[in-house]
Amino acid sequence: MEDNAGIIDELLDKATEYGKAELELAKLKVLDKASDIVSASVPSFIVMVSASIFMLFLNLGIAFWVGGLLANMFLGFLAVSAFYGIIALIMHLFMHKWLKTKVGDYIIRRILN
Repeated sequence: MEDNAGIIDELLDKATEYGKAELELAKLKVLDKASDIVSASVPSFIVMVSASIFMLFLNLGIAFWVGGLLANMFLGFLAVSAFYGIIALIMHLFMHKWLKTKVGDYIIRRILN
């Protein structure tokens, strides 16, 4: 009888160790995925910020140039903003669902791979 109790105690100890090892493995897998996502996102973020600054100054230049052609700076900025408003409206009406699907698929692919 005591022999069975010893075996059960040993089995419980091994099951506890196994549970702790599985928990540690799960933590390490989550940490690995998180570090992969962050390490892939930081360079993309830096490129996006750089491209945004470039686009800002390019659009300011275009707005000033168009304003000079129209002899009214206000109209130059209005023309540039109207252009981007039309582009945004077209993208929202025709590409919203497609873009949402692509971004969602990209995020899922990054998490699962």
